[in-house]
Amino acid sequence: MTIAPTIGVFALQGDVREHARCLEQAGAKAVAVRRPEELEAVDALVVPGGESTTMWKLADAFELLEPLRARIKDGMPAYGSCAGMIMLADRIEGGIEGQQTIGGIDMVVRRNAFGRQVDSFESDIDFAGMGPLRAVFIRAPWVESVGSDVDVLARAEAGDRIVAVRQGPLLATSFHPELTGGCDVHSYFVEMVREL
Repeated sequence: MTIAPTIGVFALQGDVREHARCLEQAGAKAVAVRRPEELEAVDALVVPGGESTTMWKLADAFELLEPLRARIKDGMPAYGSCAGMIMLADRIEGGIEGQQTIGGIDMVVRRNAFGRQVDSFESDIDFAGMGPLRAVFIRAPWVESVGSDVDVLARAEAGDRIVAVRQGPLLATSFHPELTGGCDVHSYFVEMVREL
Protein backbone atom coordinates (compact mmCIF):
# COMPACT_ATOMS: atom_id res chain seq x y z
CA MET A 1 0.00 0.00 0.00
CA THR A 2 1.28 3.44 -0.94
CA ILE A 3 1.55 6.00 1.86
CA ALA A 4 -0.83 8.91 1.37
CA PRO A 5 1.04 12.18 0.85
CA THR A 6 -0.05 15.13 2.99
CA ILE A 7 -1.17 17.86 0.63
CA GLY A 8 -2.09 21.29 1.91
CA VAL A 9 -4.74 23.54 0.44
CA PHE A 10 -4.05 27.28 0.70
CA ALA A 11 -7.04 28.12 2.88
CA LEU A 12 -7.08 31.90 3.24
CA GLN A 13 -9.39 32.35 0.24
CA GLY A 14 -10.93 30.26 -2.52
CA ASP A 15 -12.73 26.95 -3.00
CA VAL A 16 -10.86 25.00 -0.34
CA ARG A 17 -13.40 22.26 0.51
CA GLU A 18 -13.83 21.12 -3.08
CA HIS A 19 -10.08 20.71 -3.56
CA ALA A 20 -9.73 18.89 -0.24
CA ARG A 21 -12.51 16.47 -1.24
CA CYS A 22 -10.81 15.67 -4.56
CA LEU A 23 -7.40 15.24 -2.92
CA GLU A 24 -8.85 12.79 -0.39
CA GLN A 25 -10.64 10.93 -3.19
CA ALA A 26 -7.30 10.73 -5.05
CA GLY A 27 -5.61 9.08 -2.05
CA ALA A 28 -3.95 12.03 -0.31
CA LYS A 29 -4.42 13.44 3.17
CA ALA A 30 -5.71 17.00 2.70
CA VAL A 31 -5.06 19.71 5.30
CA ALA A 32 -5.77 23.44 5.41
CA VAL A 33 -2.76 25.78 5.25
CA ARG A 34 -3.17 29.23 6.80
CA ARG A 35 0.13 29.69 8.65
CA PRO A 36 3.84 29.14 7.91
CA GLU A 37 4.08 26.25 10.39
CA GLU A 38 1.21 24.46 8.61
CA LEU A 39 3.00 24.96 5.28
CA GLU A 40 6.14 23.34 6.69
CA ALA A 41 4.18 20.20 7.58
CA VAL A 42 2.93 19.36 4.06
CA ASP A 43 4.48 17.43 1.18
CA ALA A 44 2.77 19.56 -1.48
CA LEU A 45 0.26 22.38 -1.86
CA VAL A 46 -2.85 23.25 -3.86
CA VAL A 47 -3.57 26.93 -4.49
CA PRO A 48 -7.30 27.06 -5.31
CA GLY A 49 -9.38 29.33 -7.46
CA GLY A 50 -10.64 32.53 -5.91
CA GLU A 51 -9.37 36.06 -6.44
CA SER A 52 -5.64 36.41 -7.07
CA THR A 53 -5.18 39.93 -5.68
CA THR A 54 -6.97 38.93 -2.47
CA MET A 55 -4.83 35.78 -2.21
CA TRP A 56 -1.63 37.79 -2.63
CA LYS A 57 -2.67 40.36 0.01
CA LEU A 58 -3.79 37.71 2.49
CA ALA A 59 -0.66 35.60 1.96
CA ASP A 60 1.40 38.72 2.68
CA ALA A 61 -0.70 39.70 5.72
CA PHE A 62 -0.50 36.17 7.20
CA GLU A 63 3.29 36.08 6.55
CA LEU A 64 2.90 33.18 4.12
CA LEU A 65 4.12 34.79 0.88
CA GLU A 66 7.85 34.43 1.49
CA PRO A 67 7.59 30.93 3.01
CA LEU A 68 5.50 29.88 -0.02
CA ARG A 69 8.14 31.25 -2.39
CA ALA A 70 10.90 29.49 -0.45
CA ARG A 71 9.13 26.08 -0.46
CA ILE A 72 8.40 26.37 -4.20
CA LYS A 73 12.00 27.34 -4.89
CA ASP A 74 13.15 24.32 -2.83
CA GLY A 75 11.10 22.00 -5.05
CA MET A 76 7.82 21.50 -3.19
CA PRO A 77 5.16 20.26 -5.64
CA ALA A 78 2.26 22.66 -6.09
CA TYR A 79 -0.91 22.77 -8.15
CA GLY A 80 -2.79 26.00 -8.88
CA SER A 81 -6.25 26.24 -10.45
CA CYS A 82 -7.60 29.50 -11.93
CA ALA A 83 -6.39 32.16 -9.45
CA GLY A 84 -3.89 29.56 -8.29
CA MET A 85 -2.48 29.47 -11.83
CA ILE A 86 -1.98 33.24 -11.60
CA MET A 87 -0.27 32.83 -8.22
CA LEU A 88 2.20 30.27 -9.63
CA ALA A 89 3.08 32.40 -12.67
CA ASP A 90 6.39 34.22 -12.82
CA ARG A 91 4.74 37.06 -14.73
CA ILE A 92 1.15 38.32 -15.09
CA GLU A 93 -0.71 40.68 -17.39
CA GLY A 94 -3.86 42.54 -16.40
CA GLY A 95 -3.03 42.57 -12.69
CA ILE A 96 -3.46 45.53 -10.39
CA GLU A 97 -0.49 47.82 -9.87
CA GLY A 98 2.15 46.12 -7.75
CA GLN A 99 0.41 42.73 -7.75
CA GLN A 100 2.77 39.94 -6.71
CA THR A 101 2.72 36.19 -7.18
CA ILE A 102 4.39 33.20 -5.56
CA GLY A 103 5.95 32.38 -8.93
CA GLY A 104 7.73 29.21 -9.98
CA ILE A 105 6.36 28.54 -13.47
CA ASP A 106 8.11 30.32 -16.33
CA MET A 107 4.96 31.68 -17.95
CA VAL A 108 3.01 34.85 -18.58
CA VAL A 109 -0.62 34.59 -17.46
CA ARG A 110 -3.37 37.06 -18.38
CA ARG A 111 -5.87 37.65 -15.54
CA ASN A 112 -9.60 37.34 -16.37
CA ALA A 113 -8.65 36.63 -19.99
CA PHE A 114 -11.85 34.73 -20.79
CA GLY A 115 -13.99 37.63 -19.54
CA ARG A 116 -16.13 38.55 -16.58
CA GLN A 117 -18.26 36.31 -14.34
CA VAL A 118 -21.14 36.39 -16.85
CA ASP A 119 -18.77 35.02 -19.50
CA SER A 120 -18.08 31.83 -17.51
CA PHE A 121 -18.48 28.61 -19.49
CA GLU A 122 -17.84 24.85 -19.63
CA SER A 123 -15.95 23.09 -22.38
CA ASP A 124 -14.46 19.70 -23.19
CA ILE A 125 -10.68 19.83 -23.55
CA ASP A 126 -7.99 17.27 -24.33
CA PHE A 127 -5.64 17.01 -21.35
CA ALA A 128 -2.32 15.27 -22.12
CA GLY A 129 -2.36 11.71 -20.90
CA MET A 130 -5.96 11.95 -19.73
CA GLY A 131 -8.00 12.38 -22.88
CA PRO A 132 -11.21 14.42 -22.93
CA LEU A 133 -11.95 16.33 -19.75
CA ARG A 134 -14.84 18.62 -18.81
CA ALA A 135 -13.49 22.02 -17.78
CA VAL A 136 -15.24 24.86 -15.95
CA PHE A 137 -13.90 28.36 -16.69
CA ILE A 138 -14.95 31.14 -14.25
CA ARG A 139 -13.38 34.55 -14.91
CA ALA A 140 -10.47 32.39 -15.95
CA PRO A 141 -6.95 33.35 -16.97
CA TRP A 142 -5.09 31.89 -19.89
CA VAL A 143 -1.39 31.48 -20.54
CA GLU A 144 0.04 34.00 -23.01
CA SER A 145 3.46 32.37 -23.30
CA VAL A 146 5.67 29.74 -21.68
CA GLY A 147 9.39 29.20 -21.27
CA SER A 148 11.24 26.28 -22.85
CA ASP A 149 11.02 24.12 -19.67
CA VAL A 150 7.21 24.34 -19.47
CA ASP A 151 5.04 21.54 -20.90
CA VAL A 152 1.67 22.57 -22.33
CA LEU A 153 -0.89 19.96 -21.21
CA ALA A 154 -4.15 21.41 -22.57
CA ARG A 155 -5.56 24.09 -24.81
CA ALA A 156 -9.04 25.57 -25.28
CA GLU A 157 -10.87 27.61 -27.91
CA ALA A 158 -9.84 25.58 -30.95
CA GLY A 159 -6.32 25.16 -29.56
CA ASP A 160 -5.65 28.88 -29.44
CA ARG A 161 -5.43 29.27 -25.66
CA ILE A 162 -3.12 27.44 -23.26
CA VAL A 163 -5.14 26.36 -20.20
CA ALA A 164 -2.95 23.75 -18.46
CA VAL A 165 0.82 23.57 -17.94
CA ARG A 166 3.46 21.72 -15.98
CA GLN A 167 7.01 22.68 -15.10
CA GLY A 168 8.77 20.02 -13.03
CA PRO A 169 6.86 19.66 -9.73
CA LEU A 170 4.48 22.53 -10.55
CA LEU A 171 1.09 22.11 -12.25
CA ALA A 172 -1.44 24.79 -13.17
CA THR A 173 -4.85 24.92 -14.86
CA SER A 174 -6.93 27.95 -15.74
CA PHE A 175 -10.10 25.92 -15.15
CA HIS A 176 -11.70 24.43 -12.01
CA PRO A 177 -11.52 20.60 -12.16
CA GLU A 178 -12.83 20.39 -8.59
CA LEU A 179 -16.26 21.66 -9.75
CA THR A 180 -17.06 18.98 -12.33
CA GLY A 181 -17.51 16.02 -10.00
CA GLY A 182 -14.44 14.28 -11.39
CA CYS A 183 -11.05 14.37 -9.71
CA ASP A 184 -8.79 13.29 -12.59
CA VAL A 185 -6.52 16.34 -12.39
CA HIS A 186 -6.12 15.88 -8.64
CA SER A 187 -5.25 12.21 -9.18
CA TYR A 188 -2.65 13.32 -11.74
CA PHE A 189 -1.22 15.77 -9.17
CA VAL A 190 -1.18 13.21 -6.34
CA GLU A 191 0.75 10.83 -8.61
CA MET A 192 3.18 13.68 -9.41
CA VAL A 193 3.74 14.16 -5.68
CA ARG A 194 4.31 10.44 -5.10
CA GLU A 195 6.83 10.26 -7.94
CA LEU A 196 8.91 13.24 -6.82
